[in-house]
Amino acid sequence: MSLYRDEGVVLRTQKLGEADRIITILTRRTGRVRAVAKGVRRTKSKFGGRLEPFSHVDVQFHTGRTLDVVTQVEVLHPYGARLAQDYPRYTTGIAMLETAEKLTVGEKEPSLRQFLLLVGGLRTLVENTHEARLILDAYFLRSLAVAGYAPSLDKCARCGSEHIRGFAIVAGGAVCGACRPAGAATPSAESLALMRSLLRGDWAAADVSQSRHRGECSGLVAAYLQWHLEHGIRSLRHVERESDAPSSVPASFGGNPATHPA
Repeated sequence: MSLYRDEGVVLRTQKLGEADRIITILTRRTGRVRAVAKGVRRTKSKFGGRLEPFSHVDVQFHTGRTLDVVTQVEVLHPYGARLAQDYPRYTTGIAMLETAEKLTVGEKEPSLRQFLLLVGGLRTLVENTHEARLILDAYFLRSLAVAGYAPSLDKCARCGSEHIRGFAIVAGGAVCGACRPAGAATPSAESLALMRSLLRGDWAAADVSQSRHRGECSGLVAAYLQWHLEHGIRSLRHVERESDAPSSVPASFGGNPATHPA
């Protein structure tokens, strides 16, 4: 048998047959892996509860023809158990997992920086030291930077001018008056400053930002992310309704840029 071991975060699971699941894991060394966990849905499964979304695990795989097979797993950090008690943070975490999967396009292509970013983001989320949506926006911006899509925030994305007059997604970020295309947003200076703080990890500045600037920042970041992904982040619709959300997760709810936003 060809066995290999890695550390990873479970991104999502899918039912397979009557008792198995396909587990998608972002690993430290191997990248994104899809593997079968056999018998994991049986009540007597020895590691069923260890392979849930958010679980930071040490896992051993057997290389298969189409999908690898999970043979051993140990939990390093059960982030899901803590996030399940806080609906806003749970939905924020789901959006992070979905984004991590979409930004690691190829299977088994090493994505160490994305892995470190996700682990750090989840850790910051459960520590509850910053507002959940600020953590999410920081994660979005940094994951985009790791993927090579960081928005220009200090100078015009087209000509390099420091006289910013708008924000245009198609142009790559901030734009000056001369380069500003039709339909470009006109965010406040404070909102752009907040985006810079989140990208750089300046939490002292981010934590004292005003609510209206956080809302404007979130809208710009989400639009920029989804434009580059060419797909919507489905879980964002739950994050955006978090103010009306229950205090715990309902049982039916489906399940430096190189480091982390802390």
